[in-house]
Amino acid sequence: MSYDTVRETDSTAAELLEQERARQNDTLAMIASENHVSEAVMKAQSSELTNNYAEGYPGERYYGGCEVADGIEQLAIDRAKELWGAEHVNVQPHSGSQANMAVYLAVLDPGDKILSLDLTHGGHLSHGHPANFAGQVYEVEQYEVDPETGYVDYEGLRETAESFDPDVIVSGYSAYPREVDFERVQAAAEAVGAYHLADIAHITGLVAAGVHESPVGVADFVTGSTHKTIRSGRGGIIMTSEEHADAVDKTVFPGTQGGPAMHNVAGKAVGFGEALDPAFERYAQQTVDNAKAFGERLQERGLSLVSGGTDNHLVLADLRPSHPDTTGKEVESALEEAGIVLNANTVPGETRSAFNPSGIRAGTPALTTRGFDEDACREVADIVSEIVESPTEDTVADVSDRVDDLAARHPLYD
Repeated sequence: MSYDTVRETDSTAAELLEQERARQNDTLAMIASENHVSEAVMKAQSSELTNNYAEGYPGERYYGGCEVADGIEQLAIDRAKELWGAEHVNVQPHSGSQANMAVYLAVLDPGDKILSLDLTHGGHLSHGHPANFAGQVYEVEQYEVDPETGYVDYEGLRETAESFDPDVIVSGYSAYPREVDFERVQAAAEAVGAYHLADIAHITGLVAAGVHESPVGVADFVTGSTHKTIRSGRGGIIMTSEEHADAVDKTVFPGTQGGPAMHNVAGKAVGFGEALDPAFERYAQQTVDNAKAFGERLQERGLSLVSGGTDNHLVLADLRPSHPDTTGKEVESALEEAGIVLNANTVPGETRSAFNPSGIRAGTPALTTRGFDEDACREVADIVSEIVESPTEDTVADVSDRVDDLAARHPLYD
C-alpha cells in the first residue's frame, strides 16, 4: 500500500503514515484490543463512501444518492446476522462504547441502575466508571471476580443484583481471561427483572467462530467492536431481538449520532465476509491456542497469571507475587523499546494507581494474524519474561534482535 498520492499533496502526513506502517511491520502488537485488518478491509475503508452522507437506514435515508450505501450497509447487516445468528443488527455505531450508550438510552432513564464488573477486576469504562458518561448519568454498582480464583463471582453477582435491584446487568469484559457464563448472568437478570447487556467487544470474533459461547439469543442486547478479534472495519455493532429493534435503531440514529461512517461500514461488510470463510474459524482457534501457549510459558518462567491461565485471546499477569517492586508501566515501557507493544493493566485487588498498575495485559489476535503459532508465542513469552525480570536498557538491547527476527519471519504489510 503506497502513500505516494498523499505525499504529492502533504509530505508531512505521508511521512507519518509511512512511519506508522513501518512501526506495525517492525514491532509485535500484543495490545489485546488490537489486530491487523486485511488490505481489502483497508481499501474498503478508504473508498469513495467516505464522501457519502447516509443519515437513516437502508431504504429510509434522509438524503438522496444512497443506493450504494444501502447496498453496502445491508450487506454488512446480512453477513452479521449469518455470523452471529442475530434477529436484528445495527452496524452503524462508531465504537463499542457508543453501542453501549445506545443500548442504555434505549432502555434506561437518567438515574436508573446498572450493575457491572469493577474496572480493576476486568470491566470497561463504558460499563459505568465515574469518568465515563454511564457513571455520570446512571447509578452504578459493581460486582467483582473471586479474589482467590480470578473468576467472576457469579453467586456474588446474583446476591448484589438482589440487593441493588438494577435495571441493566452488564456482562462481557475488557481484561478477563476466562470464558463468560452468559447463562448465569441472564438468570441473575431475570431474577430481578433486569435487562442483560452482553458486551463482547473483545471476543466478537471468537464468538463468531464458535470458540467462545455466544450470548446472542441469551442476553437481551449484545454489543461489540468490529476491529478486535473480528478484524473488520473499525467501529461498533449492536445485536438484539426484533422486540427491541426500533428502540435501538432510534437511539443510534438520531439518538447518539448523525450520519454513519459509511466507509467504515464498508470495512465491516468486507471483514464480515472474510470471517464467514472457514479459514477464520482456524484463525480464531489459533488465537486462543497461542494465548494459552504464551500464558503457560510465562507461568513456567515464574509469573503469576490472574485466574491461573486463559480461555480466550488475552493473558493478564500480576507482577506482585514474583516481582513486587516492578510496575506494569516499567515493563510496558521496556518492552516497547524492545519492539513488543502491550499495556500495563490493573489486576484484582490492585494496590497501585491505575496509571501505574501492578499487571500487564497481552493479547494474541494480531500476532496470530501475522502467522505466529504456539512455538513463536512461547519465544515471545520468553522475551517478555526476561524484560519483567530486568526491565533495563541492557536487557532491552539483549532481546531487541530476537524481536526483530520474529517480526521479519512473520511479515505484515508490504
